[in-house]
Amino acid sequence: MVQLVAQLVARNEALELALAKKLRAFKTTEKVSPDQLKLLLETVASNGLAEMPAIAGEGEAEAGSETSEAEGAADQLGKMVENERNRRATEKTQPPPARPRRTPFPPNLPREDNLISVPDSQRPCPKCGIERRCTGHDVSEVLELVPARVIVRRDLREKLACDACDAPHFTRAPLGDRVVQGGQYGPRFVAQLLVDKYRDGLPLHRQRERYRRLGVEVSVSTLADQVAYGAELLQPLWRAIQIAALRADVLHLDGTSLALFSGDGKDTKRRKKLGALWGYVGDQDVALYLFAPSGHATFSDGHTIGPADFLRLRSGYTVADAATVFDQAFKREDIIECGCNMHARRYFVKALDGGEARAAIAIDAYQALYGIEKEARDLEPRERLRLRRERSAPIFNKLLEWVESIKDDEPPSLRFGRSLKYFSNQQVPLSQFLTDGRVPIDNGIVERLHVRAALTRKNFLFAGSERGAQSAAVMFSLLGSCALCGIDPVEYLATVMPILARGVIEKDVIDLLPRSFPL
Repeated sequence: MVQLVAQLVARNEALELALAKKLRAFKTTEKVSPDQLKLLLETVASNGLAEMPAIAGEGEAEAGSETSEAEGAADQLGKMVENERNRRATEKTQPPPARPRRTPFPPNLPREDNLISVPDSQRPCPKCGIERRCTGHDVSEVLELVPARVIVRRDLREKLACDACDAPHFTRAPLGDRVVQGGQYGPRFVAQLLVDKYRDGLPLHRQRERYRRLGVEVSVSTLADQVAYGAELLQPLWRAIQIAALRADVLHLDGTSLALFSGDGKDTKRRKKLGALWGYVGDQDVALYLFAPSGHATFSDGHTIGPADFLRLRSGYTVADAATVFDQAFKREDIIECGCNMHARRYFVKALDGGEARAAIAIDAYQALYGIEKEARDLEPRERLRLRRERSAPIFNKLLEWVESIKDDEPPSLRFGRSLKYFSNQQVPLSQFLTDGRVPIDNGIVERLHVRAALTRKNFLFAGSERGAQSAAVMFSLLGSCALCGIDPVEYLATVMPILARGVIEKDVIDLLPRSFPL
């Protein structure tokens, strides 16, 4: 066995040197181009890289049989992928419609006419000298920007008195919409403030400069107060999102980091530490973020909710990567672990980056699987499952057969060995998308939500306190839900904040979630 490992290591080093020049010509990312895959697959075939080295002496017969088995699985997998590629090409019987050279502007945008007159010197007829009449206009549309305005809304509350009886009692209209009672800032102002900070990553210092250019001075401390008031007002919606996520048929789960300062600066010296933002997506229309001061799975302080604490409250399909923090939860029979094929593919891409051309075989198979997923995106779950079983299952199973035939002969310390080990160990969770049409092929929906959190985190660097981190979790949840449902976050927040400020029954809050908001 030691001799086998030594030969494999030596062979891999030789292959890395042989392929280094070819691989440097490409910018290898998670998206591997078809041309790059084609060249790498040809390299595998022409150099016999899928073959395993024969071991002299004892066990030579077994090594030869394993080599032929691996070659056969790789060849069959390649034929399946090629057939799938040809199938998609032949099914496109009609060419796609030609895209317009310029995308027309949305019809809902207001149009303002800009009349451009012919100059006076060109209005007379060059033949008779009489001024020509207008016969129409050539119309072209140009996108223009109207600068934002800050206004002072004067709430004129009507007062009614009775003149017939001269009663001293009178009544007046209710207060205008505000975020907090007695506040000076309207809900649309606060909504825009929250969206700019937590969706577009614009720190409050930069927002102050923008308002200064619009002619109004607002201190950073005042803006920070409005952010805190708005996040606190929206907490009932955040709690309703937690309930909706727990009730979801399919739950996605993934974590990212958020730095914060701990201590109050009096008894304890303030220091920066790294906390965790755990992101959850339920049924692809509810986004939830929960903050924890560390990346632990569970907490016993009574108010912090770790991923294991959250999963303890639900059952059903749960999509996550193979992080050890989820191990205890996935031991339960009522939690069905669904793996992330995006992670599995990423391991093979890293192996390809390291010079292992055989990883292109798996990447090529994944391109075929994701091509099928693209076709199944708009299908009902039952039809999606039928398509997956008919076309995706054979490719996935053959990929698994190829991995199993070579994984024991690859050193686990190398990237290619790690990619094979990950796929083999996670084969059951990774194949769950083949058992139910509601289960996605990967955990990409929650990872894409993390992009906005990462952008804002990069701009404001850290949360000033644990309360600030909790406010960030509230806002990331609501703005992420708006993004999933495709609604304008400013319009949504400006609509629901006055409703919450006036008071709403707890059981009715769930009807105010973004998925119930009219487009």
